[in-house]
Amino acid sequence: MLAILFGCRQSTTEESLPNIVYIIADDLGYGDLSCLGQEKFSTPNLDRLASEGMLFTQHYSGSTVCAPSRSSLMTGQHTGHTPIRGNKEVKPEGQWPIPDGTFTLAELLKQKGYVTGGFGKWGLGGPGSEGDPVLQGFDVWFGYNCQRKAHNYYPRHLWDNQEKLILHENEGTQEGIYAPNLIHEKALEFLENNRDKPFFLYYPNVIPHAELFAPEEYMERFRGKFLPEKAYEGYDEGPRFRDGPYGSQPESHAAFAAMVTLLDEQVGEVIEKIRALGLSENTLVIFTSDNGPHLEGGADPDYFNSNGIFTG
Repeated sequence: MLAILFGCRQSTTEESLPNIVYIIADDLGYGDLSCLGQEKFSTPNLDRLASEGMLFTQHYSGSTVCAPSRSSLMTGQHTGHTPIRGNKEVKPEGQWPIPDGTFTLAELLKQKGYVTGGFGKWGLGGPGSEGDPVLQGFDVWFGYNCQRKAHNYYPRHLWDNQEKLILHENEGTQEGIYAPNLIHEKALEFLENNRDKPFFLYYPNVIPHAELFAPEEYMERFRGKFLPEKAYEGYDEGPRFRDGPYGSQPESHAAFAAMVTLLDEQVGEVIEKIRALGLSENTLVIFTSDNGPHLEGGADPDYFNSNGIFTG
């Protein structure tokens, strides 16, 4: 985990409550950042966050897989005590919901006077369920309620609070709206719109989780730089409740590097937005990953799979 405290005041009145920005990467490994020894490509914005802030080398995820890890974060409980202990799917869209009455981090901060916004991947209850993020303490939500659908970066829809936002540009193509970019724009808008209030920005980014796709301008930076490349065949069964499989990726290393580079730039843009809004003196920025790295993209599954033998 990386964290930077720009200069928060000691008083806890509403006027001086420190803003909190909590960014979570999806399936990013400990060794995927250049500040932690990765030498194939650079992550300058995250490196800067580490050098100017604090680097927590013994900060552990609540679980080795997505939903339980996020449940631990939202409830502050050990995985054995949270209501979500696995990635249990619920049709037609979503995962097993955290029950009504669960006291979440978002609800706690809302009680303290924060505006709460979530942008990215939820995985703790489908739209309209008791685990829906807008029923669990978030004033604003934009992104994927269902974590399985979050594995498709050109989805047919996202959720804007409890409204289904149809992405017509993504019908039958992998060249329409790249959802991580749209979600990122909405997160920056949240900062802009709430600059005069204490805010909690929960930003569970969906990259670099498979499926391995990045915008072409990012792929171009790394194409041919990781030779021999390792082709990723995809999964025939695909993410549940989605048409089609995990797509194959003949340039898995280039795609992964492209996705992490995009993630790094998005973190940099969040920090720059905070500075531009004059909020640097009262904002805490935290960056972490939900669990260890995934095997898609070339990692050895025995050592570097989030739920493999050695729980990477």
